[in-house]
Amino acid sequence: MSSRMNNFWMASWILALSPRTHTCWPLYMNKIVRKKMLKYIGEVIVNGTPKSLGAVGPPPATVDPFIPTITSSGKKERSLKKIFDEDGPQAFAKAVRENEGLLITDTTWRDAHQSLLATRLRTIDMLNIADATKVALANCYSIENWGGATFDVTMRFLRECPWERLADMREAVPDIPFQMLLRGANAVGYTSYPDNVNYEFCKMAKDTGMDVFRVFDSVNYLENMRLGIDCVGEAGGIIEAACCYTGDVSDPNRGMYNLEYYLNFVRDLEALGIHVLAIKDMAGLLKPEAATMLIGSIRKEFPDLPIHVHTHDTAGTGVASMLACAKAGADAVDAASDAMSGTTSQPSLGAIVASTSGSELDTGLDLTSVQALNEYWEECRGLYAPFESGQKTGSSDVYVHEMPGGQYTNLLFQSTQLGLTGQWSKVKTAYATANRLLGDIIKVTPSSKVTGDLAQFIVANDLTEQEVIDKAESLSFPKSVIEYFQGYLGIPPFGFPEPLRSRVLKGRTIEGTDGLTCFEGRPGADLAPFDFDAERKKLEEKWGGDSGGLSGSFSSGMPIRDVDVMSSALYPQVFDEFMSHRAEYGALGHMDTRTFLSGMKVGDEIEIGLEPGKMLVIKLVAQSETNIDGFVTLQFELNGSPRSVTVKDQSAGVEDAAQRPKALKGVAGSIGAPMPGVVLETKVKKGDKVDVGSPLLSLSAMKMETMVASPCKGVVDRVVVTAGDQIEGGDLLVDIVEE
Repeated sequence: MSSRMNNFWMASWILALSPRTHTCWPLYMNKIVRKKMLKYIGEVIVNGTPKSLGAVGPPPATVDPFIPTITSSGKKERSLKKIFDEDGPQAFAKAVRENEGLLITDTTWRDAHQSLLATRLRTIDMLNIADATKVALANCYSIENWGGATFDVTMRFLRECPWERLADMREAVPDIPFQMLLRGANAVGYTSYPDNVNYEFCKMAKDTGMDVFRVFDSVNYLENMRLGIDCVGEAGGIIEAACCYTGDVSDPNRGMYNLEYYLNFVRDLEALGIHVLAIKDMAGLLKPEAATMLIGSIRKEFPDLPIHVHTHDTAGTGVASMLACAKAGADAVDAASDAMSGTTSQPSLGAIVASTSGSELDTGLDLTSVQALNEYWEECRGLYAPFESGQKTGSSDVYVHEMPGGQYTNLLFQSTQLGLTGQWSKVKTAYATANRLLGDIIKVTPSSKVTGDLAQFIVANDLTEQEVIDKAESLSFPKSVIEYFQGYLGIPPFGFPEPLRSRVLKGRTIEGTDGLTCFEGRPGADLAPFDFDAERKKLEEKWGGDSGGLSGSFSSGMPIRDVDVMSSALYPQVFDEFMSHRAEYGALGHMDTRTFLSGMKVGDEIEIGLEPGKMLVIKLVAQSETNIDGFVTLQFELNGSPRSVTVKDQSAGVEDAAQRPKALKGVAGSIGAPMPGVVLETKVKKGDKVDVGSPLLSLSAMKMETMVASPCKGVVDRVVVTAGDQIEGGDLLVDIVEE
């Protein structure tokens, strides 16, 4: 290994985790770390916020959030965390059921920012308020802070390690249960994984500090739930099994998802030995009357089973629905700090605390302390102005499109990145169309991603609902849509829609199988065990380190940890990009959010606390004009010593790129890009013979991957693009001479 890589590993990982226990330990901080950090700041100053972040709104606020000091909150003598740690998950469930009043899960650290700010909240801004949080929320059921979309977004966009995030949170808040969102047999990914990946992931999460695992399946497929439940049980976690809610049980004309459907599913879950039942209302469709019917019926049949309800406030009915759930027998509900609540997020924590104060549903939380936390989040949210969706009010059209709150802002950003700016209303309408085409499914990650990908595909290609069905055999559907019909997510409650499924799958087989067209049961059951040893070896060869873990010397590079292997197993490409970014810029988690997003101006001075007793003071002294070679020189002071950084100005001397040719409309052999993106891989070359449905190349845009297939039989005349090319919708990709 080169000395450059050795220096990278010694310098850029300021805090890292041990291979199994995930204990943090400080690493040697030298001039290379400082140089890499200055390089990142310089890049942002000269070339702006990295486009991959999707920061399209106004700049971060200039005001630093005020961090309150909270000294007392009337903490219970024995916390739920202590009960779980000392007596186990059954004792935890019993304590929840016997609790007098309504328990609260605060979602501010996960689903609230996933729903409002495209999951962009950085770890430092949660740790800054951790001391106050552990006092104000001491009597909570849990803090939801991990899993769901946060796992990949942390690496993909924020350039942080999700495992380090969890370990740091656990150290900062030791006595409140932590809660995560586990996607059943999909772990925290968007597809199925081999069973051993799911088991090992849950064990690692529990070892790193997780307590409550809210296990759900995106189509309420019991076999996927069974695996997730078994994984959490073996890891020793609290099994909170979720029944995902869609439709309207109070409307007898709504169709398939009626009260009896949900009761039957709850019966199946209860028989699997769960500790807590969650009702997961991803889109905020659970109206107060429906909440009373559903929760009341479950409580009547299962008097000893703790019930925890999750919703979104998209239409503005969230607080009313949660109070109705509590009165009907729910033990706990989800809420978010007021400044991070409402619209597509959870209902207001302060409103629920105030509404139940002094009643039999009293939450045990002090409103003054809750408001002190909220003041921090009011100011902190200003730092994330670049990620605001622009939604200013609730919207009852959620009862039509049924889009999950946690997907709303993410899909809005994706649509913008895909060139669909100004067409958001069309995307929402197409979302309802996509849902019908997919069979009126439960929509929560990853099934909601399938629905969103199909909706964007419909808008980008100007398709009608009937055209999707009629042209299905020749359309280049997003990969997620094809995998849905292949059964990668499991089997939806009422089966797959025909003839669309057969047409989409015509001529396709599942990669890695012996000609299998679709899975007939749980997908993971047919997948070979993942080879963790081989993955570790591959990572060590690329990124350095040895299998000796902490005992390995730094001369061989930073050891590859078990959590690194797991991250790569779940998201190989994302993890690779994350590691590449750390190699170039180091670990940036200690940098304040304003600087991370917008850099500095001449005269600005910032402080970066690396650990107790270690502080970097950085001042931008001067910035040169772009020189003849296209470089800008930045003069810094670092702890009083002068430092200079030279950065390439990406806009200098850039001429308008030659426009790519467009595909010819109406000519089947002229294959155009279905949407903007990056070419991942080409599958054909000039002279190759292709049939209808033959794969030509793969594209990627944001989190959507599409395999472009041939709509006709013929011979490839030319391939216009290569891997890595950035293309726009309609750009010519391949020319085929039809036979």
